[in-house]
Amino acid sequence: MTNTFENSRRDLRERAFQTLFSLELGGDSLGAMQFAYGYDKDQGSQEIPAFLSDLVTGVLTYQTDLDRIISQHLKSGWSLERLTLTDKTLLRLGLYEIKYFSETPDRVAVNEIIEIAKKYSDKTSAKFVNGLLSQFVIEEKEEADSLN
Repeated sequence: MTNTFENSRRDLRERAFQTLFSLELGGDSLGAMQFAYGYDKDQGSQEIPAFLSDLVTGVLTYQTDLDRIISQHLKSGWSLERLTLTDKTLLRLGLYEIKYFSETPDRVAVNEIIEIAKKYSDKTSAKFVNGLLSQFVIEEKEEADSLN
């Protein structure tokens, strides 16, 4: 029986999260992607899907900008350094997909990251990630509406 979840966009987002999380602990992006993508697959060379590669490469490319935006949306007294590695990685991934990856509707990107947060963290984290990303989406929409 085939696993329909395997290689779905959610699966690849989850593997992007795993890759980005592991890169915080050191290593190279290609090796981390290959491990995250291939660790539970049959042996042999696994070609990394473009969507996975685009997410990881994009987050790494725009990480400084993403961190600045996340910091601007944190409540007073909070800093990026105070966030758990899981939350920080989820926020970067979600924000990248919302801000720079136009293929995905904002709501879909937010919902997908919330589901990953529920799996790798707790309900409080999922609510926190939802709140911050939703706030960003609302502000971007309001800004776009004011320009039109």
